[in-house]
Formats: sequence, C-alpha cells, structure tokens
Amino acid sequence: MQKSVLEYLENSAEKFPDKIVFADEAEEITYRDFRKEARAVATGLAKASQTARRKPVVVFIERNIRSLIGFFGVIYSGNFYVPVDCQMPAKRIELIFDTLKPVAVITTESTRKIMDRVEFKGPVLALEELKETPVQEEVLNDISRREIDTDPLYAIFTSGSTGVPKGVLVGHRSVIDLIDNFQKEFGFDDTIIMGNQAPFDFDVSVKDIYSTIKNGGTMYVLPKVMFSMPGKLIDALNRHKINTVIWATSALRIIENLNVFSQMLPQYLRTVMFSGEIMSNKVLNYWRNYLKEVMYVNLYGPTEITCNCTYYKVDRSFRDEEVLPIGIAFENTEILLLDDERKAEVPPGEPGEICIRGTALTLGYYKDKERTDQVFVQNPLNDCYHELIYRTGDIGKYNEYGELLFLSRKDCQIKHMGHRIELGEIEAHVHQVDGIHSACCIYDKEKEKITLFYSGVIETKELVANLKKTLPRYMIPNHVYSLETMPLTANGKVDRTTLKQMIKSERTRRE
Repeated sequence: MQKSVLEYLENSAEKFPDKIVFADEAEEITYRDFRKEARAVATGLAKASQTARRKPVVVFIERNIRSLIGFFGVIYSGNFYVPVDCQMPAKRIELIFDTLKPVAVITTESTRKIMDRVEFKGPVLALEELKETPVQEEVLNDISRREIDTDPLYAIFTSGSTGVPKGVLVGHRSVIDLIDNFQKEFGFDDTIIMGNQAPFDFDVSVKDIYSTIKNGGTMYVLPKVMFSMPGKLIDALNRHKINTVIWATSALRIIENLNVFSQMLPQYLRTVMFSGEIMSNKVLNYWRNYLKEVMYVNLYGPTEITCNCTYYKVDRSFRDEEVLPIGIAFENTEILLLDDERKAEVPPGEPGEICIRGTALTLGYYKDKERTDQVFVQNPLNDCYHELIYRTGDIGKYNEYGELLFLSRKDCQIKHMGHRIELGEIEAHVHQVDGIHSACCIYDKEKEKITLFYSGVIETKELVANLKKTLPRYMIPNHVYSLETMPLTANGKVDRTTLKQMIKSERTRRE
C-alpha cells in the first residue's frame, strides 16, 4: 500500500533516470538529479531542524524548478512544506509565520533578503548550500520507515474573512487518491507533457507537479509574463510539445478575448482542464471550435478538499446561456446536497449546499480549531459513528443527466426587493452579451444595492439594455461600472475584496 507521494518519485526515477522531469526558462533537471538533490536537501534540513517530523518548513518560492527541489527536500525530511510567494507583502508573511512557527525557512540567493523584513529566530537555510549536503541514507531511510499516509504533505494559505490567512493542511493520502484518480480517469501516462500555469502556492499546481511525477512525465514552468503575451505562450506550447494543461479559467479567457487562435494554434494539446471559477460557455466554445480533438474537463473543488472532488468531461454542445456541469464525484468521494438546516439531503433536482465526504478531505486549518470545526463537521446523516464532511458553502443541484451543477456561493444568495436572487445568475446573463470579457456582481448590504463590474468592449448603456431583455426588473444591477481589466487574485480568480473596496470608496465619494 502506498503511503507517501515520494514513492511516485522513487518509481519514476528508477524507470526514467535520464528523462527531464521539470524545466523552466533557465534550466532543466532529470529524474535522477532531481531525486539526488532533493535527498541532499532533506539531509541538510534534518540536521538543521534536529530531525523534526511533521513540522512546517517554509519554502520561499519563485517560478522555477528550484522551488520544487525545496518542496521534495522537505518531504524527504519527514516534514511538510509551506510555499510562500517571495513577492508577498511583509505583513502577510509575518501573519503566516505567527501561525506556523516554522522549524526552518528555505531560501535561494535571490529570496534571502526577504528574511531581513521578517522576524524569525529559527534556521534560515540556503537551498544552494543544502543541495551540496552529502546524503545520509540511514537518516532518510529511518524517516521513511516511520511515515504513514495520513502525515501532512503541504499547507497552502488562503485568505481569511477575519484578515488572518488560513493554512489548509493536506495529507499524503488525499493527494495520492487525487493523482491516482487523474491517471485513471484522464488516461495520463509517461507521454504527458505538462504546461504549468498555476503559482506554486495555489493548489492547481499540485495536480501539475504530482501528475508529472506519478506518470514519469515532464512539466514545463511557463513564465507568468507569457499569459499577457499569448503569441509567445502558444509558441512555447508548440516548442515544448506540451499536450496537457490544467489552467485557471481566466487563462483560457485571455486566449478567447484576444482571438489568438485566428493567428496560431497549439499543435500538440490533447487535454485541457480548467477550474477556479465558472467557465463561460462562450470561451469554451471558442476553444472547442478551433481545437476539436482535445478532451476538455471542468474541475470543481475548494482547497479544503485537496484541489478537486468532481469532474465533467465535456461530451456535448452547450449554448452560451446554459450552465456547464461540474459533473460527478471522483472515486472514493461522495457529494451530499444538504438543505438550509443541514439536516437532510434535498429532493432530486432541488438546490442544496454541496458537502463532501471521503479521503479528499484535508486535515483542516493549521492551528485553527475554531475555524476548522465550523466547516469540517459531523455528517448529519450519520448518527452512528464519527464521520466528518466538509461544508463548501457552494450551492448546487443535479440536472436531468445526473450531473452536478454549480449554482452560486451560499453567501452570493441575496434577498433584494423581496426576491431571493443568485448573483451568479446575473453574471451568467452578462457573460452572454457580445463584447463582455469578464463580469462580477457584488451586493452592498448596507445600501441594498447590486453593483456590476465588467470588462469588455461594450458601452454600459448598451449592456444594461441587453440585460433588460432577459432579466426581471429586480435583478437589473443598480450600479454598473466598466473596468479596463478585472482585478484578479494571484490565483487567477476575480478579486472580490478589491471590488468591495471600490464600492466603499465610491459610496464615500458620493456622500
């Protein structure tokens, strides 16, 4: 029985020692050398941390393969890695450190100066020096013998409503099940060549990294700048013969917005997967019209359930106004749709809160029992033994095909002018209008007003006129603002916090 993701690396390094496993714009590394350097890092880390086990080690990340060597060095040392963006504000880094109390921090020559801004009394280790540590096989073998599959693998910090980031802690077993499911469901094998778009502190990258390692494939780290220069992006896809991408929906939207495929096409793509936000059928249909033989997969799931819990292989045509399914649950995962009181499942076809049980559930929020207990709760359908489910806060329902549909966030359900409204429904209608690139609705509870932000090449008056043809009066936004570009988080999602701040600023200006 597999108990660690390191078995993926050990097996692939034995089968494909001279094959490139990871590459970026500056360098590349084989399976043999990657394993060797990761084990050297682990030996040095074990010495510096006094052979700590199951403890957090921060790795300051950049978009290069050195960050990945750091990750696997931490794993071999018996600890869990915490990727921290080197460009993150110092105050946020301090909040993360206050929660973690890491046993060590790994930096590179270019990220070492970050520690001058952060108060930390533990060991700060240079990756370049750790890689030169002579490997002590006895130490690493002893660590390996004591590992079990529920040990933590990594922690990713997400935004918290209180202003304090939440560290989602993920174990080996959850990732093993996910990556094995990906291999089984999507036919991944040793011919896979990944094009990585997601930052390493975003859980989409987990699927890139471990699918590559599991299958003996190769992953290219695509520079962030390429996603604002789509011509160079397509050129890179073709130059590296990339055949599989797992991207944020915003990355696919950029290609459609700029009509890139009318100029050049990726020649080797065979699998395109997307997640993070609702995929517009207009964008999806653009990709499908140009790349007809590609398998498209809509993935759904929050960080708290290890990346994804459902998938939908796009197998039919969709009109722009239709809802794209999020599909069916992965093996060893079950979806429950619970009523408002979270005491029973809703009737077939009715909306309910998406709740999840199975090995996909993570280990909760690190050192935050209160917030963990709010969303990781006892299964209300089981009063016989202890069984946790995760409450996503998302609303979904099943369609006539038995496919799960995502409708909205629970906190995006509003009561406006006496009507219950899903803000996601308004956004869906906006996305149907020609000339729209992106849209987001925010409800101002204080003023009881719906505000729509959009980017695109259509005048506000024309957009509102279009919405009046399809939406009832009470769903027409009270305020509409055109933006040159929609603000996005580092993970490629619409930055709702920034939009809410814009509403407050505008309200203050008017008052």
